[in-house]
This record gives sequence, C-alpha cells and structure tokens, in this order.
Amino acid sequence: MVARPLLRAVIMGPPGSGKGTVSARIIKHFGVKHLSSGDLLRDNMQKKTEVGILAKSYIDQGQLIPDHIMTQLMLNEIKGLDQYNWLLDGFPRTVAQAEALDKECNIDTVIDLDVPFETIKCRLTARWIHPASGRVYNLEFSPPKVQGIDDITGEPLVQRDDDKPETVSKRLQAYDAQTKPVLEYYRKKGLLKSFSGTETNKIWPHIYAFLQTKLPDVSQKDATNPR
Repeated sequence: MVARPLLRAVIMGPPGSGKGTVSARIIKHFGVKHLSSGDLLRDNMQKKTEVGILAKSYIDQGQLIPDHIMTQLMLNEIKGLDQYNWLLDGFPRTVAQAEALDKECNIDTVIDLDVPFETIKCRLTARWIHPASGRVYNLEFSPPKVQGIDDITGEPLVQRDDDKPETVSKRLQAYDAQTKPVLEYYRKKGLLKSFSGTETNKIWPHIYAFLQTKLPDVSQKDATNPR
C-alpha cells in the first residue's frame, strides 16, 4: 500500500471570516497539526524568547513585525513537523514570506475563505461583551434580553476596540492591501482554492469534501454530516 504524501496546507481569510472555526474542524476531522502565527507569537512573547522580545518591540511601537522575523519564527517551528500533515494559519502574510516558505517546502493547497467584507463588518460590530465575566453577545445570533445590558448581572455591555466599526474597517483594509498579492501569488501557482459564502456552516461542507480528496477523516463522528 502506497502511503499518501503528507499534506502541506495554508488557510487564509480576513479577520472575522471564521478561520478559527474552520481550522478547529479541519484538525478534528483530519488530524492535521495546526500552526498559528498568532499563537506562536504570543507563546514566544510570554516566554520572553529572543524572537518574542524582538517581536514585542515592534508590536509595542504599533509596527508590523518584519518578514524575516516572522519567517524565522514559523520555519523553525515547521522543521519539527516534517512527519505530520499540517495547516498554517496567519502565515504567509506577504509575498516575501510566501517565497521564503517555498524555499523550505512545497505547499499543496491554500484554502481561502472568501467572505464579503460587509458580512464580516456586520458579524464583528454586532459583538458586545460583559467585561467582568467575559460573556459574549451577538446582536444578530445571541442578543441580550435587554439591549446593552448583561442578562445575568444587569451591568452594561461594552464593545471591544477591535470590534468597533472604524477599527474593523481599518483591519479589513490592511488585510486586503497586505494579503491580496499573496492570494494572487498562490492563484498563479494553481494552489488557491477559494470557498465563498456568508456562513461558516454553509462553507464548511465544501471545504470538508475538498479535503476528503486529500486525507481520510480520522474523527469518530458520522462523516456524512460533518460538523
């Protein structure tokens, strides 16, 4: 029996596109190792590693972390996963990072969550939280009983700065400017697989069916109705 080649995949999508949810389902169904640049950065900053301290100095100044630092961080981690199928999340973010990744390994597929910016704006700006407990409400899916008030304590809800309409617009514009060239880079190589839609639950079955052509489902769940 010939062993399947190991999968080298990247997931891309703007903030609020459902990348976290989709990644979690891919891990559950296909048993891949998930490597998130955000998680890795936070871990390194917490542990005060050399890269972590360097990265924090850029973040504290409100600057983007340079390509070579992000590339070094991710490639070091990838080297330890050469026996596994893996999914990169949040990297590469620029064409320079994509080119550096290509020198180290061959990417098989790039999953692009193509969710309209208007949908994302509605999704993110509808999110309000109760700071003391961390309870999250969404005005569309799970609104509080009384607008602006926590159901349990009666205290006021707040909107995180990240979820304010003007911040969301800026984050989406930044993603668009930075990442469009990366999508184009992978499109030209024939590796980009875009999944369009406004709801994660409707996009997911298409992603699942696509990945099933590459990997077996390792979860114990009923594979005919993947969740």
